[in-house]
Amino acid sequence: MSVTVEEVELLSHGITLRAGVYVSANPALQGARGLPCIVMGHGLGGTRAAGLEPFARHFAAAGFCVVCFDYRGFGLSDGEPRQLVDIRMQLDDWHATLHYVRSRSDIDPTRIGLWGSSFSGGHVVAVAVEDGDVAAVSAQGAMLDGLATFRHLLRQNGWAAVLNLSRQASLDALRGTLGAKRITWPVVGAPGSQAILTTPDSLSGYLAIAPPDWVNAITLSWTLTLPFYRPNRMAARLNCPALICITELDAVVPPAAMEDAACQAGEKAEVKRYPCRHFEIYVGDGFRQVVADQTGFFTRHLAS
Repeated sequence: MSVTVEEVELLSHGITLRAGVYVSANPALQGARGLPCIVMGHGLGGTRAAGLEPFARHFAAAGFCVVCFDYRGFGLSDGEPRQLVDIRMQLDDWHATLHYVRSRSDIDPTRIGLWGSSFSGGHVVAVAVEDGDVAAVSAQGAMLDGLATFRHLLRQNGWAAVLNLSRQASLDALRGTLGAKRITWPVVGAPGSQAILTTPDSLSGYLAIAPPDWVNAITLSWTLTLPFYRPNRMAARLNCPALICITELDAVVPPAAMEDAACQAGEKAEVKRYPCRHFEIYVGDGFRQVVADQTGFFTRHLAS
C-alpha cells in the first residue's frame, strides 16, 4: 500500500525538532476523531533514518498515522551541542512530540501509542507514566534498568574501562558547565576499543541499519546518571497496555531487566520473546516477527 511522508517541525523548549509523518493513501483505521497514531523515537545515538523507517512504513500501511522524530542535537533536528545525550531532555522531546500529535486535527488524541527501542524502550515507559494518557506502549530490546545495564557493562569491560569512562564523563560534564567543547566517544566500536557499545555485534549491527551520514559519536556526561535511570521501577504505574519485546540473546542490554519490567507492569504487560541479539530485531526474520507482533498489539489497543 502506498505510504506518504510529510516532513514537519515542532518545538521542544524552543528548539526545533523535525519528524516524518507517515500515512497510507487509504488508512483503514480512520475514525470520527481522526487516525490512531504511533509516536516513534530511536535509541542511543540513533536517528529516524537508522532503521526506523521500515517500522514506520509497516505501521502506516496497516492504517496508523506514524510520527517518527529526531531528538534535539541529532539527525534533522536543531539543537547544540550536536550529539548531546541528556536523558531528561530526550524525555522532554517525547512529551513535546506528544503535544504536537495531539494538536493535529487528523489524529485521534485518545488513540496514541508509543514505540521505543533500546534506550528509547525505557523512555516510552517513563513517558507513558509521566503523561498518563497514552493508550499503548511497545518497547523492544529495551534499556529498562540503568543500574543493571551499568553492572552489565562492568562485567563485560572491567573496572579499568569503566573508570576511564567515568573520568571522561566527569570531564565532559565540567566542559558542558563551562560552555567548552564537549567530549565525545563513538556510540559503537570493535571489542576492546574506546566506545560506549563494544560487544562483538555492536559495530556491525549498528552500521547495518545506519545511513552513510550517521554520526557515530555521543557526549559522555549522561553515563554518570545512567545507574539512576530505572524505567522498570516505573512500570508498575503504567495505566495502559505495554508490549515488552525481549531480545533473548541480547549482550547490549540485559534481558533480565526487560523481564523485570514486565513483572512490574503485571497484567498490563504482554511479553514476546525473540531468539536474537540486540540489533537483529531491526532486520531479517527478527524484524518480520517483531513488526508483525507490534502491529497486532497496536491494532488491538488503538484500532477503536
